[in-house]
Amino acid sequence: MSARTFSPSVRVGNWNEDVSLDEDLLKDFLEKREKGELLIQKSSNLKKNVLQKADLSICTDGYLHFGDTVMLLNPENSEESLSNPSPVYGNYTLSVNPEESAIHAKSHLTAPCGVSGSSNVKPCGRNAFIITSVDGSEPGEPLCYGQNFALRTAEEFMGNLYLTSDRKSFLKSSKKSHLQEVSLSDQQSYESCWQVVYLDPQLRMEYEGLPVPANTKVLIVHSKTNQCLAVLRKYILWTLFGKECEITAHTHLNGHRVEENENHWIIVTGNPSDDINTMFDRPKPPSEDQNESKSACELQDT
Repeated sequence: MSARTFSPSVRVGNWNEDVSLDEDLLKDFLEKREKGELLIQKSSNLKKNVLQKADLSICTDGYLHFGDTVMLLNPENSEESLSNPSPVYGNYTLSVNPEESAIHAKSHLTAPCGVSGSSNVKPCGRNAFIITSVDGSEPGEPLCYGQNFALRTAEEFMGNLYLTSDRKSFLKSSKKSHLQEVSLSDQQSYESCWQVVYLDPQLRMEYEGLPVPANTKVLIVHSKTNQCLAVLRKYILWTLFGKECEITAHTHLNGHRVEENENHWIIVTGNPSDDINTMFDRPKPPSEDQNESKSACELQDT
């Protein structure tokens, strides 16, 4: 008995069910696209809100104040010298690092939320923080060295979250370096208190209680654990925004017991000029450039 053969135009199997399934999948896709519920649409919406341009505060007197919107930047130190045997390259800003679950957030970011060091030095929603009082100081009052304050994100989509840290434990530490973790929380507590410390250790006592100038190198110390905020360039995190560095609270000291480049921060404010976004981007006066070149030549001669 010969086998029965079919021509190419004959449909076999569950062809009707397959056609109905394809139609349902297409209908579901079109419906989600109209409502903006596709994963690529949610990811694009998250990046649009987080990377939205932020306006930094302009300091007319040159000092930082409570209520100012600032950007925390860890500057590069690429000049190799006796005081800097290990130069670092690239400027990194303290930035919000949302988890993958934040893609599904519709109204605002929720805690807990991570932070990372981003190479994006343009002020935006994820790297703009507000200096917040924790001791009853009124908005507009100057921030002083050694005074407790909090750093929080903006309202609306950024969620009004506070930069927080606590002592590391076996179950709670940073992902890569396993040092003291830094994250964002929606609760203000003593764990979210920080202090600005003068960079030169020999002059810290003299500057205690004086107003903090903007756009200068300082140390940012966690009040509870006395550890400095740090950017670890050798520990890489893969985020929704690409390759970034890990942020921890750990004091890195050199052989002279002085804090290293990982702990140096510049609290950047806005530039009153219309052409440049921040004071960090503003070119230095010619006199300062001449002084730097002169000091570099003296170091080479010695």
